[in-house]
Amino acid sequence: MSEHHRCRWANGDPLMSAYHDDEWGVPEYDSRALWEKLMLDGFQAGLSWRTILYKRDAFRTAFAGFDPERVARFDHTDVDRLMQDAGIVRARAKIEATIGNARAYLAMQAAGEDFSTWVWGQVGGQPIVNLGPIQTQSPLSLQMSKALKKRGFKFVGPVIVYAWMQAVGIVDDHEPGCFRRTGD
Repeated sequence: MSEHHRCRWANGDPLMSAYHDDEWGVPEYDSRALWEKLMLDGFQAGLSWRTILYKRDAFRTAFAGFDPERVARFDHTDVDRLMQDAGIVRARAKIEATIGNARAYLAMQAAGEDFSTWVWGQVGGQPIVNLGPIQTQSPLSLQMSKALKKRGFKFVGPVIVYAWMQAVGIVDDHEPGCFRRTGD
């Protein structure tokens, strides 16, 4: 049985390896799941993905399964509750941004703009295979960041958006030789 060669960042930690092998870079087309992953990448700002991954189940519990309709109804009492939840990253600005982002997501929906259709429309419906060096942002992540901010989203800077684009398979940034890399 041959061993998989995976991206270096995913070696040495069983949860990180499983995330890499089963989720990271797999094209995601479900609007709610895309929104959840964008919110988690926002919480990652200034932290490692490993930290967020290990807290992901607690985040899902704390944020009502990342159901935008439920999160959009959170108020100051919920913010206070979340600030006491040791299972998540207790950053008031990120918590408040997630609530506001649920409202922005619902506003897009109410305007007839499906989140997944909008996201994948930015790349013509097909993942981009990055053949160059791995980046921390790109012209597309800057463009998407600006468009999301215009729609009322917060914690969606171009670096966060690029990490999210990698995570949800909009861009394939698996290292050369990785068994998950498209075209290798």
